[in-house]
Parts: sequence; structure tokens; C-alpha cells
Amino acid sequence: MSTLELNYQNVLQRLQQACTQNNRPAQSVRLLAVSKTKPAAMVEAVYALGQRSFGENYLQDGMDKITALSHLTDIEWHFIGPLQSNKTRPVAEHFQWVETVDRDKIARRLSEQRPAGLPALNVLVQVNISAEEQKAGVLPAEAHALCTLVSELPNLCLRGLMCIPEATGNEERLRTQLEAMQALYQQLAAEFPAMDTLSMGMSGDLELAIACGSTEIRIGTDIFGARDYPANN
Repeated sequence: MSTLELNYQNVLQRLQQACTQNNRPAQSVRLLAVSKTKPAAMVEAVYALGQRSFGENYLQDGMDKITALSHLTDIEWHFIGPLQSNKTRPVAEHFQWVETVDRDKIARRLSEQRPAGLPALNVLVQVNISAEEQKAGVLPAEAHALCTLVSELPNLCLRGLMCIPEATGNEERLRTQLEAMQALYQQLAAEFPAMDTLSMGMSGDLELAIACGSTEIRIGTDIFGARDYPANN
């Protein structure tokens, strides 16, 4: 078994164990393999193991892989990086999901630029649950307004919320933030019926995130190894 396959199977095992411990079916949590900076050949190798959803942080890096792997017709590309308004068009044209919508302008541009022949673009609203000044995302109190806008735009489908909680070694502090996200998600999902995704949890907090209701775990290094930094993005 290759290192890549071993890594992938270990992550799947952790996910399944966390679901079992929290009385959740394993299929209730999607694994998003964060393939940023890794070559298309590695993505295809993980695809061959059964993985279909891949997350990209860097637009040009992601576009190169989408082009190289266009023969994999059921692969699902998620854009999970910060999105500038002048770079929305290729995301609208080539990705199936955008997980980092945090302002009206980005949402409107994605809707306007989504090609007519494609299904609606799946959108997660990014929430700054830790209220850190340097962090992207709307504050929890602002999430309802942005969700309302996304739900009304013609070429977008509001699927849920995403967060990157505070990088803290204090598990109770982290739990408080994840539980706050779960409560916000439940509140909004009651109003917006298409919402079915709460994306939170990475390698270090996978188990806690699943305990707090996450439906999507974003894992990069624990599958692909340490990241490489692309020259241009």
C-alpha cells in the first residue's frame, strides 16, 4: 500500500470512528480532500481510491488541475480559498462549489457569471465564528442577511455554512466556537430548506467537529503530505 493510500485510509478510519462515537452514520459526513498545491497525478491517485470531492485554495493551481483532470467527469471541485472579486469568473465557470462567500459583491458576481448551461453553483457562506479581525467571513449576526441574498440569486444554491475556528490549543474554547456554529447552522437551516452542509473541522479537530455536528471535514496534509507553495496564484 502506498503512503498516499495509507494516509487516505487512516483519515477515513478516523472519520468513521468519530461518527460511530457520536451515533452518526458515516455517510452523514463528507470528506473533502484538500488538494491545494499538490499535482494532478496525486489527485487522480486519490480519486482512484474512491474520493470524489476535492478542495482548492489557489485559483490558478486549481484551474490547472481541473484542465488536466477533465476526463474525470464525476470529480467535484470545491473552491475553499479567499476569493477576490476580479477572480470570480473562472470559479463560477469551472467549480461546482464555493465555500468562502463572505460578502454581497462576491455572491452577485458568481451568480451573474455562472454559465447558463450549468447547474446552480453550490455556495457556503463563510462565518468568522471567532470574530478575529484578520480572518475572512461574516460575523454570526450578519450571516442571515448574506444567506438571504444568496438564496435569492438565480444561479446560486445556498447549501450551508463554513468556518475556520480560532487556532487554539484550548479544547473548550474551540468546542464553544464549534457549538456556536452548529447552533447558527441549525437556526438558518430551519429557514433555508436547501441548506444541508456545515463545513468545519480539519486534521487537528476532526473528532471534535464531528461531535459538534459538522457534515464536511476538510483534510489536506494528513492525506497528501506537507503542502508545496505554488509560485503564482
